[in-house]
Amino acid sequence: MRTTDDLKGLRVAVTGGTSGLGLALVRELTAKGACVAFIARTTANVERIADETGAHGIVGDVGKKEDIYAIALQITASIGGLDVLINNASSLGPVPLALLADTDCEDMESALAVNLVGVFRLTKALFAALAASARAGCGALVINISSDAAVSAYPGWGAYGASKAALAHLTAIWDEEAKADGIRLLALDPGDMDTPLHALALPDSDPSILKAPELAAAEIIEKMLDALPVGNALAIGAHA
Repeated sequence: MRTTDDLKGLRVAVTGGTSGLGLALVRELTAKGACVAFIARTTANVERIADETGAHGIVGDVGKKEDIYAIALQITASIGGLDVLINNASSLGPVPLALLADTDCEDMESALAVNLVGVFRLTKALFAALAASARAGCGALVINISSDAAVSAYPGWGAYGASKAALAHLTAIWDEEAKADGIRLLALDPGDMDTPLHALALPDSDPSILKAPELAAAEIIEKMLDALPVGNALAIGAHA
């Protein structure tokens, strides 16, 4: 049975790593000995979380094409390659939430740019690094954070839900295609969490009935360990 000891030396990148689920993942992974790079848009927040956790902070916007290759290069340079990519950064689209007929095209484009196209671009840019990890016997895994809005039709969540539905299908297709390279791709729904994103979407919701991001992060890490190959801890020891 795998334990969190298997995280020691694991090279993990997390997008949207300065708040909510992303921050909880960065904190938990670094605490367990993983080598973590995280990405977020705001310099002050990136510096603060890097100082707090010891993780490698990268300033960038995964929704911007021109930022992608700089982000990818900084990830591999800062942690010496990549074993796991967690595409966590998300955009709601219009705020306040709006019916599709009232959604501006620019807000739909924004949701797709971060939640779908940005995930595609960053994963593609890091695909060679992940394949190299797989060839070295370390395993290679991409986790795309999804939502129940990807499968259920919630009024007002059209831009977000459509982008997450597309992400889920992209993940399933790419998982089939990447088997030959030894790379796995998973779409995981962490559930409704007490995060700034949820508060932005539903400001009147009761935080006490929502899942703590720390619990969701622990659940995702458990699934991550299950998806990595047996003996991963021995393999990643070569990175140290």
